[in-house]
Amino acid sequence: MPLGTLDRAAPPFFKQGPSARSTLAVLTALSLFLMVADTRLGITPPIRSAVSTVLYPVQWLALQPVRIGRMSADYFDTVRSAQTVENAARRNMLQQAQRASQVEELLLENRRLRELLGLRQRLNASEQAAEVLYDAPDPYTRRVIIDRGQLQGVALGAPVLDDAGVLGQVTRLHPLLAEVSLLVDRDFSIPVLNTRTGARSVAYGDPAGAGGLELRFMPSNADVEEGDLLTTSGVDGVYPAGLPVAKVSHVERRSESAFARIRCVPLASTQGSRHVLVLKPLTDQIPPRPAEEPAPVESKRRLLPPRTVPAP
Repeated sequence: MPLGTLDRAAPPFFKQGPSARSTLAVLTALSLFLMVADTRLGITPPIRSAVSTVLYPVQWLALQPVRIGRMSADYFDTVRSAQTVENAARRNMLQQAQRASQVEELLLENRRLRELLGLRQRLNASEQAAEVLYDAPDPYTRRVIIDRGQLQGVALGAPVLDDAGVLGQVTRLHPLLAEVSLLVDRDFSIPVLNTRTGARSVAYGDPAGAGGLELRFMPSNADVEEGDLLTTSGVDGVYPAGLPVAKVSHVERRSESAFARIRCVPLASTQGSRHVLVLKPLTDQIPPRPAEEPAPVESKRRLLPPRTVPAP
């Protein structure tokens, strides 16, 4: 083949296009044009909408494995929590059944003993359910407002309970509402009984001590231990005897003081109770105090001085 017939031009693969600066200038001008056109004329939103519509099935398919994984994890978590709740409910039912059988036996034994000793039966108090509406607006007290008042038969001083124990006492009445002072209020006090030792004392509200109760004026050598259960003693004529109140959480015996510092934790939920039970005070059921005997009347006769007999 003669050399004059060969094409000496560079192949298309090796041909150089525009320079990098020219390309940068063109792309910069195009970007500025598109930004101005988008701002002034709104060209890109329809394009963006069309692209998102076209790509939506692809996005949906891409998200399905993630959704399936999340649903599977939620399902197994739900099953695990349901099994945990079921096991706890079964244990609670067994405990309640055991306690119910023990209560039946104790009630029967108590009734027989009272009949044997001729004692008066325990007073029965009527009750009604109520709902806690909100906390009292006074920030210096621990009180709540319930949706039962004087028109519903709530009495002043009525005990208030939740599902765990004594919550407080009605201290102010309105026609449709009532104000309940909680156990941890600083002005609250309740007579209690230590179920382990049978010792009686008075528990006072102690809001400063992490929202609990305090047994005051207890001797340093008093037989009180951590974990002791305190119930209502019933000596005040307001609370029925045997209602759970608190548990002893801390006992501090100080050598420089004749009294021990005993802190208690209330069994009732003083911060999250929603539904409560309002009892009728026992003051109307307690027999009246017998009348005092009149004091003996002193004789008003004047004592005459002894008569002197003259000598013969």
